[in-house]
Amino acid sequence: MRFDRLHNFRDLGGYRAAGGRLVRWGRLYRSDSLAKLRGDDAARFGALGVRTVIDLRYPSEIERSGRVPPAGGLAYYNCSIEHRPFDQSQLTDRIDPVRFLADRYAEVAVDGTEEIGQALRIIAAGDTPLVMHCASGKDRTGILAAIVLSLLGVAQADIVADYALTELATPGLIADWKAAHPGRELCWRYYGRAPGEIIGIFLDELGTRHGSVDDYVTGHLRLPGQLIEDLRGSYLAGE
Repeated sequence: MRFDRLHNFRDLGGYRAAGGRLVRWGRLYRSDSLAKLRGDDAARFGALGVRTVIDLRYPSEIERSGRVPPAGGLAYYNCSIEHRPFDQSQLTDRIDPVRFLADRYAEVAVDGTEEIGQALRIIAAGDTPLVMHCASGKDRTGILAAIVLSLLGVAQADIVADYALTELATPGLIADWKAAHPGRELCWRYYGRAPGEIIGIFLDELGTRHGSVDDYVTGHLRLPGQLIEDLRGSYLAGE
């Protein structure tokens, strides 16, 4: 599905997962901010039949920029998983994006325990199609998408490749920032970039700390193992 104003919307279907099964198409999407939906884009979005939206932004971002347009039968949840805000646009060019963002993602995994758990419970409930999104669909959305795909048994190489697809959206994300901040300078040349190594390091280090992503979910988040089975039942096709 192509949109005029959304730059980073994609289906997470098609990846090989646990037991040789495939992630179902048309069930689970990731996106940049759905507050940008207007006109033809809103009609295209409506045609997908989305039933659930998980908005990972801060409440202040929602107040400032809006949220997905309301629609009949659409369940909306705000799960603000990031607790330490920072402005990527104003970072110095001396900051390497890989180590810096991997460290920020690790902070989210610790700070956002309650909200990540809430989001996973909503996703596992299987009221689909479902869209998870933040502002750019890169960092907060990338973290949650990586966790979900890991729980589904998708290979880390495929999770890294999916994360890196955001690189295709970078020009649009930069254009959006400049339109929203006239007269301001975009200082960080890595703004909107998504080198795959970032999410790979995040997953490796999450596994080192907790044993595996599954163990992070059942141990650190204290979610039942049945949740993983529910996810696989809702989002995987085949035997």
